[in-house]
Amino acid sequence: MNTSMEQAHIKRISFVGLGLIGASLMQAVRKAAGIAGRHIELIGWDPGFSDDDIACITGRLGLDRFEPEPAKLYDADVIVLCAPVMTNISLLEELRLHAPAGALVTDVSSTKMLIAEKACSLGIDFIGMHPIAGREQQGYLAASPELLSGRLLVVCSGERLPETGHAAEFVGLLEEAGCIPAAMSPEEHDRVYANISHLPQLISTALMNHCRENIPRSGPGFASVSRLSGSSWPVWRDIVSTNSENIADELEAFSGRLARLAAAVRRQELDSLEEDFGEANRLYQSLQQGGRP
Repeated sequence: MNTSMEQAHIKRISFVGLGLIGASLMQAVRKAAGIAGRHIELIGWDPGFSDDDIACITGRLGLDRFEPEPAKLYDADVIVLCAPVMTNISLLEELRLHAPAGALVTDVSSTKMLIAEKACSLGIDFIGMHPIAGREQQGYLAASPELLSGRLLVVCSGERLPETGHAAEFVGLLEEAGCIPAAMSPEEHDRVYANISHLPQLISTALMNHCRENIPRSGPGFASVSRLSGSSWPVWRDIVSTNSENIADELEAFSGRLARLAAAVRRQELDSLEEDFGEANRLYQSLQQGGRP
């Protein structure tokens, strides 16, 4: 989607939360606006920032203004909520009091249904987003616009991407910065990512706890497959609590697959196991090449 920059209406974007993803998005917008020869004022706030953090992000990293006052923080054409999902949901009430008419509100949370429902009940113009990006380092010092380049950007606008207004323009800016937008409904998003994101996290957590007695004898293969077990529980508490039904469905389905696998191993059904290995190898190679199964 290429949004016409000649008919641009976004003058100010607010980022509420300036961690890894929030600061990366901020820099990506700065980069895209620069390519288009535009100036968009970028303001933001993060409750954990010290004076040194503020000086760094407004100096070296390109934020125009660090703004702790809610009335000024939410006075923007686009407001991007970049905190964990329950915090983002709790901010909607405050945001509604201060955001100007016509402001677009979006977020970068890992679940979408509850925040979309809450925004709708408050009459807020809301379209959720989910940049499928990240790295092991956290915080704004690890942020980079390149973190998002070539990465999928899920836009929860239904069957198609936004075609008009601030939403179309904002997605266009992120596309200019290298994101690959894809449309989903909030419901589809939460089902899909329960399968390919939330399930792997909980499998990794369970695997680490299951193997605890033998971890000192493990090698790099175990470290690779258990990497997600190092994830932060405060972040995952919100994800589990806002997508519990989908995640539980995936865990139950996967436990059935594990039971069938155990039976095949016990009976030494080697032909069946070879087929499983072959299919997994094919899917893995497709994933490594950036393709689809």
